Amino acid sequence: MNLIARRLLPIAGSLLLTFSVSATAQTAEKTAAPLAHGIAIANMDTSVRPGDDFYSFANGGFIAHTKLPPDRATIGVFTVLSDLSSERTTSIIQDAAKANAVPGTDQRKIADLYHSYMDEAAIETHGLATLKPHLAEIAAISSPQQLAHALGLSLRADVDALNNTNFHTPNIFGLWVAPSFNDPDHYAPYLLQGGLQLPNRDYYLSTSPRMQEIRTKYQAHIAAMFRLAGISDAEARATRVLTLETAIAKVHISLADSEDIHKANNPWTPADFSTNAPGLNWPEFFRAAGLDKQTTFIVWQPIAFTGEAALVSSQPIDAWKDLLAYHLIEAYAAASSKALADESFAFFGQTLSGTPQQRPRDVRGARLVSGLLGGPVGQIFAQQYFSPEAKAQAEALVSNLIAAFRQRLENLTWMAPATKAEALAKLGTLQVGIGYPDHWRSYAALEVTPDNLFLNLWRSDLFEYHYDVGRIGTTVDRREWTMNPQTVNAVNLPLHNGLNFPAAILQPPFFDPKAPAAVNYGAIGTVIGHEISHTFDSEGAAFDSKGRVRNWWTPEDLAHFNAAAAALAAQYDTYKAFPDLAVNGRQTLGENIADVAGLTAAYDGYHASLNGKPAPMDGNFTGDQQFFIAFAQNWGSVVRDATLRQQILTDPHAPGRFRAATVRNNDAWYPAFDVQPTDKLYIAPKDRVQLW
Repeated sequence: MNLIARRLLPIAGSLLLTFSVSATAQTAEKTAAPLAHGIAIANMDTSVRPGDDFYSFANGGFIAHTKLPPDRATIGVFTVLSDLSSERTTSIIQDAAKANAVPGTDQRKIADLYHSYMDEAAIETHGLATLKPHLAEIAAISSPQQLAHALGLSLRADVDALNNTNFHTPNIFGLWVAPSFNDPDHYAPYLLQGGLQLPNRDYYLSTSPRMQEIRTKYQAHIAAMFRLAGISDAEARATRVLTLETAIAKVHISLADSEDIHKANNPWTPADFSTNAPGLNWPEFFRAAGLDKQTTFIVWQPIAFTGEAALVSSQPIDAWKDLLAYHLIEAYAAASSKALADESFAFFGQTLSGTPQQRPRDVRGARLVSGLLGGPVGQIFAQQYFSPEAKAQAEALVSNLIAAFRQRLENLTWMAPATKAEALAKLGTLQVGIGYPDHWRSYAALEVTPDNLFLNLWRSDLFEYHYDVGRIGTTVDRREWTMNPQTVNAVNLPLHNGLNFPAAILQPPFFDPKAPAAVNYGAIGTVIGHEISHTFDSEGAAFDSKGRVRNWWTPEDLAHFNAAAAALAAQYDTYKAFPDLAVNGRQTLGENIADVAGLTAAYDGYHASLNGKPAPMDGNFTGDQQFFIAFAQNWGSVVRDATLRQQILTDPHAPGRFRAATVRNNDAWYPAFDVQPTDKLYIAPKDRVQLW
């Protein structure tokens, strides 16, 4: 889940990047200049004054000569690497599909899952036939107890974001199993607000003409899905679903509020649910969900649970049945029929993201397999494409960045000794995973068939759910990974006090042993610094060195930190992607803090790596200039307007243009590019935000 698994990239973006198609790789080759072990000078626009628009200065050439293919919502400089990862992943999956592996082995599961996606005739034969008994069970609900049972049965593990799958979930609540806020040595069940198919509450409640148009099209889409599934009274049902989802949206809390860890730590006993959230038969819900033996849960958004439970009793059962049926159809559209899959993409792909057409089927198949069987695919990926030598080099770079961060902490003048000691303890116990996990999860209990995609997805959802439920109360694995090696991204896990840097991101152009230190530290160094910094951002700072939610700050230190964070949030509030839509500085605060601190730590690490020697030039660019350009080039992208709007509303990351503007807060950037007070990006020294 996004809230406390702090990634370098937004989930939507990482999905698009990680599973690129060869045709897109060819497009990228035509649009992005080859990186000859240094900054991509051809991707720049040096006619732009750096102090006025550093993003365009670093990426203007790339933007000018990049054209989005019709099956793509965005292309970024990450594309070069993500295309390579995609081609390798697809090759692994297709090789497995051609092999006659022993039944029950991971390789055979990969092959059978891929075959089940590629066999469109089998989907038409088995898809709706497998879906309809589940729809019949929903249609048979006739009492509040049966509704509570059905809602409990629909509960699923909230693993989609972490495992890079992209399916709509059928449940109104989500289960997330992670180290407990209050007992970090054991896994605990967290319950999360849910029940919406549109990206978030704003899509239901905003009065803007664009949102009203989306809702009109969404209602038509719901009706179309009912009709294609063979369900009568489609228009009336669609009206009830949208009305109920809108009511649910009204009791949801915002993403910005969900980012506040201190509001999320709400332990409830089973009895507390009936007291705090009356309206739903909670004992029956938990029995159906297989959670009736649990003695406590952490409710992340209690206001939403109170509101949603009240809606269970106040809204007609028929409306809830329609909602459950529609959510189920949407969740398994790709496995039910081509007509349902196409209609689902027409709304969620075209209307919401602005993407004209779907990716080729083999690419979508590889994406699905890599998401659902990410461990087995990733194990092969790591063996083939991440050598022990590369792992050792990456570990050395991470060590250098941690050392730079440690020095910054030790030299802080505003932090009290007690606070500083705990901060240094957090850094000293940080668990860093490089490339791939130390041990691999078993998929032996997951049954996969080559000719029934619906059944495979259903079993996979239950497999993930039962895996998570089975971990509740067990000892936490501090070395746990939540990303697959083939993912071009990185993550900080505050509850584990750990970092994951998958193999796929630890390659050129981000990590290139032949590149100048300035470029490596500006590219992968700022990525590593970003993730280390999450340990101390607006969320990470709430956790102590053992992963427990605890205030380890003096009042004065916390006031200083909060004041600096508020100033950064206010800075980002001024950034407008569209005349009618600005970045939400509070929603993106944790990621912005990590960008600022990560850039600073990487800059220190870069200069330490020079050992007093002068930095080599690259053309006319000094070492410091290369460092900052490499950082800004991490974020160069071309994105469709609909996708950009969705990101601003739903993601804790700011768009790339504004992430590149992080340089405004770094004192060294100003002399590097002769930035003057008359330049648009200039910030007076006293107003530059520095947290660490």
